[in-house]
Amino acid sequence: MGLASRYTSLMTRRLLGLFVLLAGFAFAQNRVYELRTYTCNEGKLETLKTRFRDHTIEIFKRHGMESVGYWVPQDGEKSKTTLIYIISHASREAAKANWAAFSSDPEWRKVAAESELNGKIVNHVDSVFMDPTDFSKLK
Repeated sequence: MGLASRYTSLMTRRLLGLFVLLAGFAFAQNRVYELRTYTCNEGKLETLKTRFRDHTIEIFKRHGMESVGYWVPQDGEKSKTTLIYIISHASREAAKANWAAFSSDPEWRKVAAESELNGKIVNHVDSVFMDPTDFSKLK
């Protein structure tokens, strides 16, 4: 396993541990959780963070997407280009509908277009849907 893979694996384990500690009380049973990792183009992380802080999270709420937490890696190049977050949906089917509604939301389209006037922000997005284990504080 290469250094990057070990780093990603360690980061994922740490984030999931933190996720359980921070959100264990907050969600109903049978929810699905989505871990998303955004890799930004060089110099665009602050623009992405501003877009989330000022607009995206509120638009997520309108479309049934509940924010659990947002993180930036501490070390290396990833600290300059990576935003990691977890959101929850009522179900996997709801997630599909939530993303479709979010993507077509007129406010989101306007915010996205305005934030990318000086170039594309995100280079790559990874998404993983997760279910809590039977021993997780989060259900």
